[in-house]
Amino acid sequence: MTLSIATGCRKSHFPFTADGRTGSFRSSRPRRYDDGPARATIDRMNPRTRAALHAVGESQAGIVSRQQAYAVGATRGETRAEVSARRWRRIGRHCIALFTGPLPWEAQCWVALFEASDRAYLDGETALILAGLNHYDSDRIRVTVPRGARIRHRGTSVDIRQTRRWHPDDVATGPGPHRARPEVAAIHAALWARSERQATLLLTMTAQQGIATVPEMTAELLRVRRDRRRSQLAAVLLDLAGGVGSLHELDVLRGCRERGLPDPDTQALRRTKDGSYYLDFRWHRWAVTVEVDGIQHAWATHVVGDSLRHNRIAIDGDTVLRIPVLGLRVCPDDFFGQIEEALLTKGWRPGLAA
Repeated sequence: MTLSIATGCRKSHFPFTADGRTGSFRSSRPRRYDDGPARATIDRMNPRTRAALHAVGESQAGIVSRQQAYAVGATRGETRAEVSARRWRRIGRHCIALFTGPLPWEAQCWVALFEASDRAYLDGETALILAGLNHYDSDRIRVTVPRGARIRHRGTSVDIRQTRRWHPDDVATGPGPHRARPEVAAIHAALWARSERQATLLLTMTAQQGIATVPEMTAELLRVRRDRRRSQLAAVLLDLAGGVGSLHELDVLRGCRERGLPDPDTQALRRTKDGSYYLDFRWHRWAVTVEVDGIQHAWATHVVGDSLRHNRIAIDGDTVLRIPVLGLRVCPDDFFGQIEEALLTKGWRPGLAA
């Protein structure tokens, strides 16, 4: 049967069979050892072997593969004794945790790699989170292997994808689990997203948080020859290159285009005697400014600064409209109607480009 192990904010669902003792698990596959049946005596591990094994585990979140354990000199009997003494845990068919208790998320990533294939690397959302993507969570660990690769084992929380796009140069250098470079991971995550909205969110967050630049992601998208979402991602990257800084700003830009309104300048720089400001949207020809207010604009640290900026831009002659993110979801037509009214008041006419 499959046993779900609680791991804090995430859950790991690797196949285990409980043997009736807390913290001790054995693989659902019958165990076979080259050294014969279990011995009555306890196998004591050489201190040097133990130290070497822990040195390997330190860089892998406390996870080692069985091959790594045997490579530093540990025998099957010694590893079996450590597991029986509840100092270690066997995870899946190929991994050993050099500790007991819940598996941290990074440890789950190492397990996914060892259980998948010797040419596997973390990809998509998982690689982005490891690269530092904040405020985004994933319920599955994404692993990429070459097309036709022999997959050692699949767990229910691991999404293993065979792809012809696999290339060794796509793997990032540096410490941590083997993972795709951020720009590669961002494009793959967008291609595999459940919806176009999620794909747009992933690209926008990656660019917004500086995980990868728009030119880097564009170069990776050019490597994708055929995919139903290719043109949509190209349009998103084009908007991001034009200065759109968030998913909600992208919604405003698209809403204007759908209603026949002229394209505004995005992240427009406005210099005043009180300082320089970057405005979300500005139609400089008609002196109309639109600011999109996310939740952070309601924080005490932003309220005063936002009000001073709004007042200064208004004093200098601009019509300033503010659109809360909630308003884009609840009544977008009302806010876009106000934008159109402001443009008409300042002299714009339908069919007239910015």
